[in-house]
Amino acid sequence: MTAAEISRIAGVTRATVSNWRRRHDDFPTPSAGTETSPLYDLPAVQAWLRARGHTSTASPTEELRTALRLLGPGSGVAARLFPLVAAASRRTPQELAELAALSDDQLITRAEKSAGELPVAVPEAEPFRYGPDDAGVLRALLGCIREAGPQAAVDVLAERELDEGAASGVYQTPEGLALLMARLLPAGASRVLDPACGSGTLLAAAARQGAEELFGQDSLPVQGQRTAVRLLLAAPEAETTIRVGDSLRADAFPDVTVDAVLCNPPFADRDWGHDELAYDPRWAYGLPPRFESELAWVQHALAHLEPGGHAVMLLPPALAFRSSGRRIRAELIRSGALRAVVSLPARAAYPLHIGLQIWVFQRPEPGGTDRTTVLFVDGEGEQRDGAAGTSSATDTATTGTGTRGGSRPRRSGSSSSAASSASSASATSFDWAGLTERVLGQWAAFTTAPDTYADEPGVARAVPLVDLLDDVVDVTPARHVRATAADIDPAALSRRVHDLHGQLADQVAALAAASASGGWQPSGASAREWRTATVSDLARGGALTVLRAATSGTRGSKGGTTPTAGRPVLTAQDVSAGNPPSSRAVDIHADAAQPVAAGDVLVRAVASGGDAAAMTRVADDQDAGALLGPHIHLLRPDPARLDPWFLAGFLGAEDNIASASTGSTLVHVTPGRLRVPLLPLEEQRRYGEAFRRVYELRAAVRRTADLAADTAATLTTGLTAGVLLPPDSPDSSSA
Repeated sequence: MTAAEISRIAGVTRATVSNWRRRHDDFPTPSAGTETSPLYDLPAVQAWLRARGHTSTASPTEELRTALRLLGPGSGVAARLFPLVAAASRRTPQELAELAALSDDQLITRAEKSAGELPVAVPEAEPFRYGPDDAGVLRALLGCIREAGPQAAVDVLAERELDEGAASGVYQTPEGLALLMARLLPAGASRVLDPACGSGTLLAAAARQGAEELFGQDSLPVQGQRTAVRLLLAAPEAETTIRVGDSLRADAFPDVTVDAVLCNPPFADRDWGHDELAYDPRWAYGLPPRFESELAWVQHALAHLEPGGHAVMLLPPALAFRSSGRRIRAELIRSGALRAVVSLPARAAYPLHIGLQIWVFQRPEPGGTDRTTVLFVDGEGEQRDGAAGTSSATDTATTGTGTRGGSRPRRSGSSSSAASSASSASATSFDWAGLTERVLGQWAAFTTAPDTYADEPGVARAVPLVDLLDDVVDVTPARHVRATAADIDPAALSRRVHDLHGQLADQVAALAAASASGGWQPSGASAREWRTATVSDLARGGALTVLRAATSGTRGSKGGTTPTAGRPVLTAQDVSAGNPPSSRAVDIHADAAQPVAAGDVLVRAVASGGDAAAMTRVADDQDAGALLGPHIHLLRPDPARLDPWFLAGFLGAEDNIASASTGSTLVHVTPGRLRVPLLPLEEQRRYGEAFRRVYELRAAVRRTADLAADTAATLTTGLTAGVLLPPDSPDSSSA
């Protein structure tokens, strides 16, 4: 391991590590590397740190990553460790701690025995054999399973192998998106296939909805192994079959038909087998063009469905309008196979720079009911239009302004409220609960009575097939659901404009008050200096407690409920945006749930590079009682020793976050390495009040910007739709 890695696990700076090397004769000598870039033996460093009272501040997942790096490239360690994760998941935390405390020889023997006790259908997994060099990674793996959960360990192992395989462009489907796609399937879908299963997120979501037979295939062995173990953890009662191979060229299930297909296929793959598969019987709707691999995956999914079965697929937006796919789109529509298209906001799922779409298909039944319409839902517009107190579904229908420029959700009734920023949304902190509720509501109404379905202008519309079969065959949702002048009530829009102007004037006044410059004084001729302590130091001294969120995916039965189901959950997006809890618990067990209390300090665990959104905030009464969501660190300070706002302010400083983080595209924060000045409580409270004022300023800026954008968009819609008249100019009114 490098000096930088030593500093990370010890929670100190690299300069401190250099000082240790010079001043302590017993500091471990380098075991490899060069004079300028020495490498050290991890167990030796850990033993030296323990002897001096330095406990590791790295997260369990980071410690596992470090241990894996020390094994070097080409070790194929994931294939050997996946079965052990499955076996260890059945052990209690106490049993895992006892295993990790064994000697190297005993640990290796017990690990091989534990892995061998559980026959796991892991495709292409290697035999369960471990050597002396594996002792360190075995301990790190057991610690990760004990502290962060078995699924976190599986993801770290897969991440390691994918990095070695240069599998760029491999994205994990967000949990919220997977659940939305699974819930679009009809109730009773028992047999489900994912022909590009990746990390297994979609199949795990199907199991949570009651699927009993799960089939998956992926071209990467590590992804097949990852899925197999994930399903063993998430759906132990399901019958699971996972295969490795190219689904288009070498279908592992050629004679299998299922009730449903869930799939997030590769995008823009030019080497999918166009020439060699030209006469494949799966192309019932036409030969997919060479540059339209997604249409090959669509027809592959339809070919595996029973008549009347459904396929729900995540596809790129260009597929909806590219001219090369026009003929196949027309055949899918004409046959009634295409049932719905839902657009998603950008940054809801990877790749984050584009807004993906969910397409819903149903294999036509011989002699079945003719389908006359396709449902379009603009989920992107719905996400933009969700302001509490400023717009609603009724406003959208009467004013027609719901698809552009809508205000974001905000914390109502609080001067410290902040609007949600689209630029800071990410796949790990997206409001899937709200989007899922809206999409499923429209889908349920459409499937229950398609002939009498009532359109919601600007949100959703059922379009007759004949209107789609033009020269373009464009099935982009925004093209079809946008409100027209006939949908807009001029009087209602005028009232909305008047209301927005009033809110904007009030918010501008609040912004002016929050930005008042009085009271800020220079500290002197130079910046203040103070002694600091790490969060780990403060936790060891009892000044605060660091708590982790419960891990998901631990349900023991398919389709069951847990005591916490439906309880509000505070998400990472809520932390950065200042929103109240926006999600709902699905599969967090009561004994693993972590409730939030007023006064807790919340720190986002993951952020994208260059993310300017707030990394910390203090929980208030609206948050109290909610469950802590994923990707959040919770610090609970002793109020007699630490002021919460003081703590949140210094922890969220840009330099502090940078020094306690790893990664560049996605930044992972290690809370134990964050540093806090050591100040008397009374002085902490002075700083805390100042940080609270800064937070309110940030919130006021966001809310003002959102209201201004909403007002401008509403005015533009009214003028261009012909339902608002320009106001008289000063010159004309005086003439």
